Amino acid sequence: MPVKVSVIVPVYNPGTYIEDCIASLQRQSLPPEAYEVIFVDDGSTDATPARLDALAAEDPRMRVIHQENSGWSGKPRNVGIDAARGEYVMFVDNDDYLGDETLERMYDYGVAHGADVVVGKMAGKGRPVPVELFRRNHPRATLADTPLIDSLTPHKMVRREFLDRIGLRFPEGRRRLEDHVFVTEAYLRAENVSVLSDYVCYYHVKRDDAANAGFQRFDPVGYFGNLREALDIVEKYTEPGALRDRLFRRWLRNEMVERLRGKRLLAAPEDYRRELFTEIHKVVVERFGPGVAAGLQPTQRVVAALTAADRFDDLVAFAEWEASVALSSAPETVTWRDGTLEIGFRTEYTCAGQPMTFPAGAASTPLDGAPKDVAEAIAWVEEQTAVRFEAATADLLLRERSSAAQHFQPVRFTREPVPAGDDGRVRLTLRATATVDPGTLPGTGIWDALVRVKLGGWTKECRLGPVPRPEGRLAPPAGVVAARAVLPYWTDPHRNLSLDLGASAKRLGVPRADLSVSGDRLGAGLPLYVPGETEVLVRLATPGRSVDVPGTLSPTPDPARSRLAAVLPAAVLAGGTWKAAVCLAPQADRPRFHALPRPLRVEGGEVRVGPPPRPGLGERLWRKARRMLGAAVRKTASRIAEARKART
Repeated sequence: MPVKVSVIVPVYNPGTYIEDCIASLQRQSLPPEAYEVIFVDDGSTDATPARLDALAAEDPRMRVIHQENSGWSGKPRNVGIDAARGEYVMFVDNDDYLGDETLERMYDYGVAHGADVVVGKMAGKGRPVPVELFRRNHPRATLADTPLIDSLTPHKMVRREFLDRIGLRFPEGRRRLEDHVFVTEAYLRAENVSVLSDYVCYYHVKRDDAANAGFQRFDPVGYFGNLREALDIVEKYTEPGALRDRLFRRWLRNEMVERLRGKRLLAAPEDYRRELFTEIHKVVVERFGPGVAAGLQPTQRVVAALTAADRFDDLVAFAEWEASVALSSAPETVTWRDGTLEIGFRTEYTCAGQPMTFPAGAASTPLDGAPKDVAEAIAWVEEQTAVRFEAATADLLLRERSSAAQHFQPVRFTREPVPAGDDGRVRLTLRATATVDPGTLPGTGIWDALVRVKLGGWTKECRLGPVPRPEGRLAPPAGVVAARAVLPYWTDPHRNLSLDLGASAKRLGVPRADLSVSGDRLGAGLPLYVPGETEVLVRLATPGRSVDVPGTLSPTPDPARSRLAAVLPAAVLAGGTWKAAVCLAPQADRPRFHALPRPLRVEGGEVRVGPPPRPGLGERLWRKARRMLGAAVRKTASRIAEARKART
């Protein structure tokens, strides 16, 4: 079989962090003969070279190329491209890992849509990744109609023939943003770029030791010198106008303005802040026309204007105010409805811990140059945020705790300005209802609910919570949906909303079931929601033996309860005491059984619920006396034996 994909992994002293990467590459669903992995060891000085050689010796899919240290990832990736035999090449960093079906899905998607570049959905474990780009699939994405420019890391699948035809390779040497130069040119020259968003393909991992190359403090002079090379690529392949301004805006926003905002700026040492500011000021003045900053959000425009005007002290003061702005959310309803979980919440911005207020009836005004002072800058941002309230959006994301994979949930919302007092100011509140279908969430695990709001110059996220006490009024029961147990719950101690999808056997409430038996029919009322009749498995166990029988869970008029029904087998009816348990998801890879509260026993051919009757008082006293007498006899015998031993 021809090689479909060559995975290229530049390697330098990853230590144990490479093990997750290796394991994910070996688990790929693509047939083994259809892909290869090329590790390019860039002069590692740890035990990695020997580890990779041993790996290649035992796994024919793995190849290793050793070279002297080149200082950065560009040359190892180029060496890998030249050695690749695949139709596509996929770039993976040695700290990161892939979803098990990544190569198969991305390759098939790229072939189906004739893509030169395939961008797979990313999850960031301690690292930021694009969010808006992955709301949905984009079979034919362009820089003009999607936020494609937000994803400039190299972790993509690229057609090898395309790279050779246009002569595209990574810049080499110890430098920054080599991936921006490579990916930007690939986007601009590709016949088609496809974005796959319905499967998490790439897990971007922040190392515990923070030793990822991209997390090291950089030299501002060299960094922004390299950034100019990415801008040169845009100028080479675009004409002056709206598209070029839009692309330039990405670097102004992400690499410059965002470094000079709020907590991120304030966290940097004073001398480093000034270095950054000086170099960013040079690029802004040299390379960006007025159309670039004009498309920024209000807060970003203020930062860009203060930077262009060379007003460092005002920039820091504005950052101190902006650092006090946060997002809050309050859950209002959490209910089951037609097999889905409906989550109602309201959300708004806060400033210094208090609800943020804005002028009512504000008008849109341009920002002509930099504001005269910080007070004017804040007032202008507040006015423009209020003007843009009609464009505000609220989203609910579910983020899987262990992998950081996240999924947008359908949301409907209203925008509600709320009077904030007698001074004519208002609170800008969004009230939303999200619909969560557990059947659309992959696998099992803990999923945390996050609210994401875009308003004015901010895009902010926060956990959904805290729920006001008592939590009971908002806590729905666990449910059995899409053949999985689903438990909504409030975390402790922060009281935020999370969903447990088949990951835990705790807190489902099954031990509170009320069992009953009529003839050979077992019944139980369970505190579980079910959308319709649901197949389960009932296990009946006595010492040395167990019997599994099918059962059903059926809805009741009370949506917080369901009814379990099963037919008792002949073995149970024959006699003995049997403990009962129920499996809510019999088709799961690792079925879990939840114990029901009371055993079953057979007396006189009739099945009863509960343990055998407790003996009367006289019987209990006699048994206790017998135990005490036996203990006394054993103790006396032991003393006699010890005395004899001492005499001899």
